Amino acid sequence: MDAAREIDVAVVGAGQAGLSAAHFLLRAGMLPDQDFVVLDHSPGPGGAWQFRWPSLTYGRAHRVHELPGMPLEDADPNRPSAEVVAEYFDRYEHAFDLRVRRPVNVSAVRDAGDGDRLLVRTDAGDWSARTLINATGTWDRPFVPRYPGQELFAGRQLHTAGYRGREEFAGKRVIVAGGGTSAVQLLLEIADVAAATTWVTRRPPVFHTGPFGEDQGRAAVALVEERVRQGLPPQSVVSVTGLPMTEAMAAARARGVLERLPMFDRLTPGGAVWNDGRRVDADVVLWATGFRAALDHLAPLRLREPGGGVRLDSLTRVARDHRVHLIGYGPSASTLGANRAGRSAVREVRQLLRAPAGAVAVG
Repeated sequence: MDAAREIDVAVVGAGQAGLSAAHFLLRAGMLPDQDFVVLDHSPGPGGAWQFRWPSLTYGRAHRVHELPGMPLEDADPNRPSAEVVAEYFDRYEHAFDLRVRRPVNVSAVRDAGDGDRLLVRTDAGDWSARTLINATGTWDRPFVPRYPGQELFAGRQLHTAGYRGREEFAGKRVIVAGGGTSAVQLLLEIADVAAATTWVTRRPPVFHTGPFGEDQGRAAVALVEERVRQGLPPQSVVSVTGLPMTEAMAAARARGVLERLPMFDRLTPGGAVWNDGRRVDADVVLWATGFRAALDHLAPLRLREPGGGVRLDSLTRVARDHRVHLIGYGPSASTLGANRAGRSAVREVRQLLRAPAGAVAVG
């Protein structure tokens, strides 16, 4: 087996968060392939955006915040966001010569045995790094809750990660499960072609009207950050901000599309039933139930707290191992938050790299 290549910083993931971190490493005077390496398992640039459904145009997507140092200009709002963002990220990687290595699958990150370095195991060889900036996001871990009877349902079940357009739901009876923005967006799309739609959520949805300013945004992020500092699994920012009542949503509500039911109690071969006797026949269940952080490769480091989450003692630094930073996790799981987190992580990484070997908090 070839010896692990030594590097100061390994950045895992080349979405918004990973590219932001790479940019700030460059600004700190560090060089790609000499001082740091960026590893990405995707086939091309674009992060999770490259896998979004074609009907999610750039104009309809949540705002894509610009990467540091390069504006995103003249993007056609009618083009798929997957194309717009992938092309923008590609230009960014070349403009700053980030030398992203892909496709590279990171299988495990473990202590190298000396308490100083980390061993990053991949299918393209191993790296020995003094620090790790993890920016793997959530797209690879779609979450589908368990309900009785799921294995008996005779129709189709899919997660939003597998959604490719409303056409495949034409004439179908569709249940959309989930209370987030994606659930509502897809419900509105599907309702135009489906024979019938039913929207189910665990909690009644909360819509907000009017502008959503910086103060409200900061308050929402603070709630997510508090959970992370307690070592609990992070909630999404949307879960604490509510849903924006757009013109399209208001029109759909007027048509009855946004009439919500509580979550069903079980599935049957022909649909969903509730304990109060309610029944809805269905051909498809679309699980718009979110994602979980893709952190399985970090399991050897034992970073999780008893509450199930990874506790951070700064915006990005893992409390159990100060060599590891998580960006795009919890309070930084947004395009704007990812840029701030990249800057913060690099600042603390530089401090660690100046510390003598063995002086880093581990365990």
